[in-house]
Amino acid sequence: MNASDLLDPPAGASGTPPLIGLTTYLEQASTGVWNVPAAFLPKVYFDAITRAGGIAVLLPPQPVTAGIVARVLDALDGLVITGGKDIEPARYGQHAHPLTDEPRPDRDAWEDALLRGALERDLPFLGICRGAQVLNVTLGGTLHQHLPDLVGDTRYQAGHGIFNTVDVAVQPGSLLSGLVGDAALTVPVYHHQAIDRLADGLSVTGTSDPGIVQAVELSTATFAVAVQWHPEEAQGDLRLFSGLVAAADGRRTASASTANPVTATPSAPEGSIQP
Repeated sequence: MNASDLLDPPAGASGTPPLIGLTTYLEQASTGVWNVPAAFLPKVYFDAITRAGGIAVLLPPQPVTAGIVARVLDALDGLVITGGKDIEPARYGQHAHPLTDEPRPDRDAWEDALLRGALERDLPFLGICRGAQVLNVTLGGTLHQHLPDLVGDTRYQAGHGIFNTVDVAVQPGSLLSGLVGDAALTVPVYHHQAIDRLADGLSVTGTSDPGIVQAVELSTATFAVAVQWHPEEAQGDLRLFSGLVAAADGRRTASASTANPVTATPSAPEGSIQP
């Protein structure tokens, strides 16, 4: 399957939209008279999935068992690991930087398990911001914990919920380039961490100055793409989400065909008497 196939599902693809799971935050939240721990996700994420033709299903952090993870993934056609708090540095063998977020071990464990199971099943996967970091850490890579120490400024995370934009050079011939083209992209960013040592099996397919990893993909998977920027904030550009939804639809259609093969009616031997 090549990138153009992902954007244009085969004519035999099911007319029912594929089911795409999106991981969520679990934080203290206020609404009305309530101030309680709550799972939530900014609306722009699931709007992007539905506008790209999928059905969005939210996956809040919860207890992890092999059975629970399998049950969830078996119901999905694709997976998105979304943005959010920093991964606990102990997961990649480091002590926490003073400006690294307080750990969210429940979310770390949940997303690690979902991602491992998704890759085992070759379930189409898109990582966004934290999701790109989860992919790298899960496969054995490490992170830069605070980019201003490396680049000398806050160009990648202005703070106060303000998205900066940076230019990203796309690797020609990559799955990413098949989705968005080879021309440089101007993308919205909000991250103070980034991939450092690249995990085995991943390839860098997008970078920004000064050599900050902005996109990776897993060549052994049909569709496993992760970007450090926030494509859901570029609401006029659905190409990454459309690629994921098309890959998910194609996988589901192929699985249905395998499970329900069409058996041709055998022809009668020559010379036999037909009923």
